[in-house]
Amino acid sequence: MTRRAVRLWVWVHRWSSLVSTVFALLLCLTGLPLIFKDELGPDLQLAATTAPPGTASVDSMVARALAARPGEVVPYLFYDREHPILKVPTAASMTADPASFHYQVFDTRTGQQIEIPQPNEGFLYVMTRLHLDLFGGVPGTLFLGFMGLLLVVAIVSGVVLYGPFTRRLAFGVVRTDGSRWRTWLDLHNLLGIVTLAWFGVVSFTGVINTLAAPIELAWQANQLVEMAAQAKPAEIEGQRASTDAVLRDVRAAVPGMNVMTVAFPGTPFATPSHVAIFLTGNTPITSRILKPALADASTGQVVSVRDMPWYATALFMSQPLHFGDYGGLPLKIIWALLDIATIVVLISGLYLWWTKRPRRRGAVEAEGLAS
Repeated sequence: MTRRAVRLWVWVHRWSSLVSTVFALLLCLTGLPLIFKDELGPDLQLAATTAPPGTASVDSMVARALAARPGEVVPYLFYDREHPILKVPTAASMTADPASFHYQVFDTRTGQQIEIPQPNEGFLYVMTRLHLDLFGGVPGTLFLGFMGLLLVVAIVSGVVLYGPFTRRLAFGVVRTDGSRWRTWLDLHNLLGIVTLAWFGVVSFTGVINTLAAPIELAWQANQLVEMAAQAKPAEIEGQRASTDAVLRDVRAAVPGMNVMTVAFPGTPFATPSHVAIFLTGNTPITSRILKPALADASTGQVVSVRDMPWYATALFMSQPLHFGDYGGLPLKIIWALLDIATIVVLISGLYLWWTKRPRRRGAVEAEGLAS
């Protein structure tokens, strides 16, 4: 590689890193507790019972949730992947901001209500919002996605420069017999190349995750409309099928899958005349991929079931790779250690840039005096 090419790559690496490093540090720091969100979450204190999940009536849980919050509606139902619980949010309208939801949680085996802190409050919620959108909604998410792209550029340029800058050193050497700056440079290069693959995957999947909102809009505008068009809704005045009946029919129509989310008519993920049910499989891979089904709101009859489009599937598959939550606690610990190593890489990069600035100004001044 020519000296001019090296200078160009150094310029690309320096500025793509400087612009994105502060946000990358924020994402690494907020992502660290999110790796252990299940372990840091509330203690559910579930009752000891032999009743299988899904025994209790969902209609009864919804009725109790509404009775506790008069004047509000239930836009969604959320099942938990790990525990036999159902989260029933209530809100002022079917299109209310999820941040304003009030959640009530029930044991799906006994129907007993469980008292836990609101999921949209507390330390983990603040960490989640900072990590997802900086409390800025879709614009905040897309901004972080752009920072993620810059981070990918910084990683690629760092790989290109690793060879020219370390060709005279054995791999992994950290020189401690010279200046502190050189020691930090060696440590920065070593940790950077060790965490390269992980940081690249996490950064790239993070960028994909920031596209969740556009992907949801594309699904609503295309797939949801096509599914609703497959059967004319009954729209019987004043008649609404019970949620228990809808769940029973959809489980019969799509055997072997688990219901994860129910979106009631009037929400952005259903139609005014249909209930949308989102299911997942039982294997480590299929448990991350949603399959939507649409049921007539008046009769409860399932009118359409189809797979998600490829771009939505790519989004779902990228999420476990980003958070490392598909391999149990050991993988989470590995993810956390790599995250900490990456924090050291980012801070050392800032240190190297900052401490080199006076040296560069001093060299320029010396050249001026010599001339």
